[in-house]
Amino acid sequence: MTGLRLVYRKNVNCNDLDPSTNGLFSLQADNTFQNMMGYEFMDNKKESNTYANAGVDIDKANRLVDVLKPIVSKTFKSGVMADIGGFAGLFSLHLQNIKNPVLVSSTDGVGTKLRIAFMMDKHDTIGIDLVAMTVNDIMVQGARPLFMLDYISMGKLHIDKARDIVKGIAAGCLESKCSLIGGETAEMPGFYPEGEYDLAGFVVGLVDNEDILDGSEIAVGHQAIGIGASGLHSNGYSLVRKIFFDGLKMSVDDYVEDFGRTLGEELLEPTRIYASTINNLRRDFQLYGIAHITGGGLIDNIPRILPKACKAVINRKSWQLLPIFSYIQKAGQISEYEMTRTFNNGLGLVIVVSEDDTSEVLLRLKAMGEAAYHIGSVEAKEEGDESVQLI
Repeated sequence: MTGLRLVYRKNVNCNDLDPSTNGLFSLQADNTFQNMMGYEFMDNKKESNTYANAGVDIDKANRLVDVLKPIVSKTFKSGVMADIGGFAGLFSLHLQNIKNPVLVSSTDGVGTKLRIAFMMDKHDTIGIDLVAMTVNDIMVQGARPLFMLDYISMGKLHIDKARDIVKGIAAGCLESKCSLIGGETAEMPGFYPEGEYDLAGFVVGLVDNEDILDGSEIAVGHQAIGIGASGLHSNGYSLVRKIFFDGLKMSVDDYVEDFGRTLGEELLEPTRIYASTINNLRRDFQLYGIAHITGGGLIDNIPRILPKACKAVINRKSWQLLPIFSYIQKAGQISEYEMTRTFNNGLGLVIVVSEDDTSEVLLRLKAMGEAAYHIGSVEAKEEGDESVQLI
């Protein structure tokens, strides 16, 4: 019999038991079954509560894992010990050529750039941003990425949308030679508006202690080289959205002549991943420091690698601003200082090299197809000086 529930009934008279049931149950006139312990099973025709009824579909989550396995497995490299779907990701370290191994980790998201993805209903590149924001951070410390984990949280799980997101993450992992060995997809009903989600990424890399890049060897006379960005990358989008959507009342579908494409396409341009560029340079040149230019721009990020006795003198006219930055500054009436502290302004990385290597490094970068500029130098910092001086 289906749809039964167990109900406790007090003060049962054992003399009422039906001997024909061997003392187990007696059939009552009210269509209940009563046992000698005073319990009755009643036919319950109401639908019972389930996790799926509450908005969490475990079966759909399991199907998603099967959908993602062939996508994720393409990122696997030597060291990956298990497919996704287990309780944890396993990665074996190969330390034969490393004397003093150091693990380097980073976590990040992509901020309100997600809103652009929502507005365009395009989700297959935002995962590249997620990889870039974490991998670039450990690469500038001298590490090579080993593996990545992702976290995707949605109000309602949409398999196609989640698949597109992970496709982007996998593409970024392939570009950076990083294995995507696991993650969490959380279905959280009532927590996000329909169609929205949040992302976070976690990456772990490896470096020999003697190869860590921390800027401690940067000295007066060293030169700063800027490496071009693909656009806004993943920072400043709260201000960008305020200018374009609240102020100018524009749509992501509006074509902008200055950009040569729609506003949405410009704003959703993926963040550059600089893994291959950094690896190429480090094979032949000594890099004394690398700054990843994210939130805080040149003003806040370059000081993170400078010794206290040094300052960076940056010539703001030494590189070409991308159209998106000129447009934002003019439309939003933003000061030069605010632009330099909010956006990357067209430079995704700043590397510090010796004066003797500067010309060759620039030639190498340009041969690799990078937009590269000699943007300044390292000078002695006097009392009262800012760490970054723009001229």
